Amino acid sequence: MPDQVQLKDSERQPCEVWTRVMGYHRPVSSFNTGKKGEFYERKCFVESKCNLSDASESKK
Repeated sequence: MPDQVQLKDSERQPCEVWTRVMGYHRPVSSFNTGKKGEFYERKCFVESKCNLSDASESKK
């Protein structure tokens, strides 16, 4: 890629990560140490990988 842009660290802007907690959105940077640890331990949920139709069939 010859047209790739290269930035110096001094030119970069930090990216702020927000998450939904207790019904409202907050930046992760405002969390205390324990809450940050809990956030980084979270697993992403992907509904398509759950095979929910198979589970409902086995209950019949």
